[in-house]
Amino acid sequence: MNTIKALVVDDTIVYRKIVGDALKQMPGIEVVGTANNGKIALSKIKTLKPDLMTLDIEMPEMNGIELLQALQNMDNPPLVIMVSTLTHQGGELTLQALELGAFDVLPKPEDGKMAENMRKVQKTLEPIVRHVKRHKLGRIDRTIRPKPPASAKDRDRQIIHRPAQVSRPGIRSKSEIIGIGISTGGPNALTKMIPMLPKDLKVPILIVQHMPPVFTASLADSLNKKSALDVVEATDGDTIKSGKIFIAPGGKQMKIVAGADGLTRKIKITDDPPENSCKPSADYLFRSIAQHYIGRATGVIMTGMGSDGFKGLVQMKNNGSVIIAQDKNTCTVYGMPKEPTESGIVDVIAPLEKIAAEIVKTV
Repeated sequence: MNTIKALVVDDTIVYRKIVGDALKQMPGIEVVGTANNGKIALSKIKTLKPDLMTLDIEMPEMNGIELLQALQNMDNPPLVIMVSTLTHQGGELTLQALELGAFDVLPKPEDGKMAENMRKVQKTLEPIVRHVKRHKLGRIDRTIRPKPPASAKDRDRQIIHRPAQVSRPGIRSKSEIIGIGISTGGPNALTKMIPMLPKDLKVPILIVQHMPPVFTASLADSLNKKSALDVVEATDGDTIKSGKIFIAPGGKQMKIVAGADGLTRKIKITDDPPENSCKPSADYLFRSIAQHYIGRATGVIMTGMGSDGFKGLVQMKNNGSVIIAQDKNTCTVYGMPKEPTESGIVDVIAPLEKIAAEIVKTV
């Protein structure tokens, strides 16, 4: 019962072997089948009932997007990991797949020997597989269909305002910047939350979303079309402006630095090492917000695996920031908000549909 059954779907035999071998190297994983298009995969899902499926997007007969759409009507479908090329088109299609309920994205290795690429894929898949193992026996509904919306009364009850256990120094003012850390389930959550922010929001928002290079540019483009605020992928030297949302570029780190005039604040994009195995890292961003916006910032931690962001939020809290955490029930993975919430540094615990309103209250 503790064995995870996996199905590998890709129209290229090389990638089927790389991904399949990576999964077979992990204890407790059984690769029960492969398929070279979505039509064959759909048939195998019904008979093999895999817990986990890696899925290519561009395939003959039935592509990955069409397969995800077919899974919408299936009871207890497998958790889906998209395996996508690092291209602009690949990024756009991957975002569409994530909006259809795919769990996460795995970039296709494009160079190096097969054994080296297998190890890269395995390293990326390991935390996802651990998550599936933890919850396989937890009777968690892994259907990709969205949950029905709660009533307004129920949503109001779900917001928890509480006196934090970590005191803030001095008197704080209204927030002048918002920092957001988010990972697994993030593109879907941001697609719901960002459009709820009003056009007249007079503060900048900086977001670290754990995604590979190229995909963050596609995410920024997608959110920009849906949002009343300007959303861009951050570039080195950008001046931080009110009413603008900056997304950290995948594969880089993003922080705040002082401008040459000593008054403005600018974005610094670096190639500093990963933190918490993350690049970009929420901790890396949050530390710089804590330093440059004492008593004038809001930190938001949302759905995602791992604990990236917690240490940075502690520094923000100690420097007078307000901390908002997404609640457990609306997280795809209740990892990143868990430790900040349980440690007592969080001021507000809110469901996804109320986070934008809670952000507005702090500014």
